[in-house]
Amino acid sequence: MSDESWYLDTSALAKWYLNEAGSDEFSAWIQGIDRATISELTETEMRCLLARRRRMRQLDCEMEARIFSTFQNDIAEGHLSRLVMTSDCFGVASRFIDRLPHVPLRTLDALHLAVAQQQGVGGIATADCVFAGAAENLKFKVLRFADCGRAD
Repeated sequence: MSDESWYLDTSALAKWYLNEAGSDEFSAWIQGIDRATISELTETEMRCLLARRRRMRQLDCEMEARIFSTFQNDIAEGHLSRLVMTSDCFGVASRFIDRLPHVPLRTLDALHLAVAQQQGVGGIATADCVFAGAAENLKFKVLRFADCGRAD
């Protein structure tokens, strides 16, 4: 694969740490890329996702802690490159919402896209169909790890 960097949306990244639909496909893909990037926002979202899974009784406290620790270790060891979200990202995110009035782009997704754009990330990996559509509209290369009803 090329040396292009990929921004991993939390919906896709979760497939690396949790056994869910699309995990095998995502695992094979992520092992073949050169640079996987996330943002500081991804860390908070991953923490929230794991806590929600625990509350839903899909994980126990021990497993939740183990998965989050593994995630943090992957960042510390450089397997996931963490991008810094600057204050400029907020204005960029607002402009994305303005540019895409037909897309129900959520605040945090607009911020993810702003970080990716400002840092020059080449592609977006996601399992969120709305996020994927917004990224495509913004001319990102997009890899979907969900069935979004498309025939591509």
